[in-house]
Amino acid sequence: MRTLNHLEQSPLDERVLLLRPDSVRTLDRAVPTADAILVVGPRIAAVGTVDECRHRAGELGRSRVEEVRLDGVLLPGFVDPHAHPLMFGQMLSWVDCGPEHAADIPGIVALLRRAANDVPAQQPIRGYGYEHRNLVEGRHPHRTELDAVATDREVYVMNASGHGGVVNTFTLERAGITRDAADPPGGHFFRDANGDLTGELSDAACDILTGVHGVKVGHHGPNFHLEDAAEEHVRQLGVAQDRFRAAGVTTIGDAQVSRREFDMYLRLAEEGRLRTRISMYLLSHLLDDAIDMGLHGAFGNAMLSFAGIKLYADGTLGGWTAYFPDGYVGDPCRTGQLYHEPEEYAALIARAHAVGLQTATHAQSPTAIGMVIDAIRAAQTSAPRPDARHRIEHCGLPTPDQIAAMARWGIRPVNQTQHYLNWGEGVTDAIGTPGERFNPLGEFVAAGVPVTLSSDAPVAEPNPLEAIQTAVTRRTRRGHRLGGDKLLIDAETALRAHTLGGAEVLGRETELGSIIAGKRADLVLLSSDPLSVAPEDISSIDVTATWLDGLPEHR
Repeated sequence: MRTLNHLEQSPLDERVLLLRPDSVRTLDRAVPTADAILVVGPRIAAVGTVDECRHRAGELGRSRVEEVRLDGVLLPGFVDPHAHPLMFGQMLSWVDCGPEHAADIPGIVALLRRAANDVPAQQPIRGYGYEHRNLVEGRHPHRTELDAVATDREVYVMNASGHGGVVNTFTLERAGITRDAADPPGGHFFRDANGDLTGELSDAACDILTGVHGVKVGHHGPNFHLEDAAEEHVRQLGVAQDRFRAAGVTTIGDAQVSRREFDMYLRLAEEGRLRTRISMYLLSHLLDDAIDMGLHGAFGNAMLSFAGIKLYADGTLGGWTAYFPDGYVGDPCRTGQLYHEPEEYAALIARAHAVGLQTATHAQSPTAIGMVIDAIRAAQTSAPRPDARHRIEHCGLPTPDQIAAMARWGIRPVNQTQHYLNWGEGVTDAIGTPGERFNPLGEFVAAGVPVTLSSDAPVAEPNPLEAIQTAVTRRTRRGHRLGGDKLLIDAETALRAHTLGGAEVLGRETELGSIIAGKRADLVLLSSDPLSVAPEDISSIDVTATWLDGLPEHR
């Protein structure tokens, strides 16, 4: 049994729980399973047998212990180290145009027109979730098709990638975008063969949606930071937190924090309304501000903390904006883009690294991933930091040599298996057979590179069990098996990747990610053991309860 000695000094009026599930999966290699855990206040006091936990309560002078029998398997709360909670909450107030609701473009238009009847005049009409390759037409909607929804106000439907979408003609004209308009740095207005605007836009071109007072980030990242009233943002964050907790997620890494997100998190923290732990990654255009404020490392408290800096190397595979200089198999005229020239990017990494900051860079193509590795190698060579834990977000298609370099320099990939669950075929359509290696988790493990799973919500629903199942099976929703056996990982590795692995990339493994005496009592109860059921049944397991600091947050 493992116990926590410093609890001897904790207040005697703290709630004391002895949780007795069917079994405990601790994710602690020293004591992988247990029968019970003792929770004193916000922390785990003991892990072991029921009698051992009762004895420990007595040692701590706790005569009043609430024993609770639980049906199911108790695990540490899931950690989702790459998500966008405010964006997710905001999307939930938009029109869901995903495949369950619209199989073709007329279906999307019908959904948006229906919503227009309930939206006050002049208010924007916004949808999300379509994946153009999954539509019957196999393409994006056209601006003229969205004109059938409205011609007197903004209509915008966001692609499932989150890196762009399509607007109607009104939106382009309001922003002064004509066929001769130049693309902004880090973005693109798409045109047809005649040079006419199609209404499709990507990444920094989405700045036209933010308006004069909206958040604009340019080539430092795609702009999905559309402003609503502060109270509406608070409501959206509340809805998002409910969805995360219902999925058993207790800690989130917000992987794209602008002042919009920062202000909302501070407000919720001050009002005591944060019910998930948030680790913030400020966008790279705020790097100088972070350094000037003295944020030279992890900073904050148990609920809200600053973790590091988020950067972008290239775009997205889903939107065909990830950088492939020789063009896409599916469209040789498209190459995607780098957000920064290599020298500029390397300077940003060096500046962050030198003051002790962790960086998290979005990179999908081999070229972009190589740029990240080169910059980190240079920074580490100049100013060695043995445990910098620099991250590569998504890290879709690293080469074997790049994976070896990641192991050498301690670089951690943060993957999202639900991406290939939802549109794995789209990756192979875009770049051909090499797309079968998308998110090569098994190769990471073989090279000694720790794997980490996350949702990227709202790009995918926060559903750790679905992500774990996909990591184990590599099956898409259409039933296609993506790649060979060497890309698979086992269920225990996948489970660890969405708990302790997530805590490690956030720098919070000493307090989160496993059930060990002394750690915070962030827990999830599942109806079945994900390490005992058939791999294809993992996502069918129910989340029956979630605790944060020993307090029930979902049941």
